[in-house]
Amino acid sequence: MRLLSCLAALGLVLATAAGASELNPRQAHSLDLGPVRGSAYYTVEEDGLRVVATLAPADAGAATPLRVVTTLASGQVVSFSVPGTQDGAAASVAFARRGNRVEVASTGF
Repeated sequence: MRLLSCLAALGLVLATAAGASELNPRQAHSLDLGPVRGSAYYTVEEDGLRVVATLAPADAGAATPLRVVTTLASGQVVSFSVPGTQDGAAASVAFARRGNRVEVASTGF
């Protein structure tokens, strides 16, 4: 049930222009998911808009980062989430392709 609530909230954020930020091609965007931080950017490719996100624990100095790469076609959305504590909600970030642009929205932290 909590997952459905989180996904519904994320969908609401993505549906409103005020809740989403537009990314610019090849320009880094900072990500803050509480215990996980990182950055993301996208490039324009022949087969779509290629989103690259690099994430790592915020407090683990020697932790190996995780890189996720996906190519979005028009109308597609990809999201990442970090589980919350027993009493807290999960934090999520989503990238949505809207025509020839990519929007990013987050919930949680």
